[in-house]
Amino acid sequence: MDQAVLEFFSSYSIKRGEKTIQRITMKNILTMTAPYKYKHEPYTKVYGSEDWTKAALDLLGGKGKIGDFKYSTVGAQILSGMLQNATGKPVTEFAAENLFAPLGINKPAPTVLAGKEQHIAFLKEKQVHGWVVDPQGLPTAGWGLTLRLRDMLKIGDLCLNQGNHNGKQIVSASWIKDSTQKHAHWNEYSYGYLWWNLDRNGNGAFAALGDSGNTIYVNPKEQLVIALACSFKPRVRSIVDVFTQFT
Repeated sequence: MDQAVLEFFSSYSIKRGEKTIQRITMKNILTMTAPYKYKHEPYTKVYGSEDWTKAALDLLGGKGKIGDFKYSTVGAQILSGMLQNATGKPVTEFAAENLFAPLGINKPAPTVLAGKEQHIAFLKEKQVHGWVVDPQGLPTAGWGLTLRLRDMLKIGDLCLNQGNHNGKQIVSASWIKDSTQKHAHWNEYSYGYLWWNLDRNGNGAFAALGDSGNTIYVNPKEQLVIALACSFKPRVRSIVDVFTQFT
């Protein structure tokens, strides 16, 4: 977790005067505690580029403080590049072999979006399929994966059972435990490794919270998993309060 991000990108050229990026770790990316050189996420700039991971790396660092919580969807894209460089195989193939196939989830087909209009249409369309990839074929890490509700429930159930599915250990129990703990804080909320920690009164609850209410909620104390799939709408109220009643 303390490995430097740039160790995964040996050919990346650091911009002149940039020093912060060299000290940013994998854990900073996973816990949203890495600084970026923007005030508002430049979605068009990143997703309109030829290499989304490089575009995200170009935004990483700057004068911000490492350790301060700053949620970044474009920053999560860096994880996709890190995983591909670490495994030496396409992320889509690695995910299919190590997660989707063992859980009985159909492999999402690569989905290419050409231009801003197709991006917006993908977000608004109710019947979407696949996993969005950039022009290099690298899939998105912070958005763009479409799953059926039953598939979302399988992922939630996998986490509820400490990475075990039908008697087979798919993900290590220690990783599930560590990734859902409180590693960072934003206002009254806590954050793990891409999971929101929603623990109330010792129930150990955590959730994946997406745009417009798309959710996988896991409550170990109540042995409860809830999945919600929603159409995209901007500026939707947080759904966290709905789930915190399960205490």
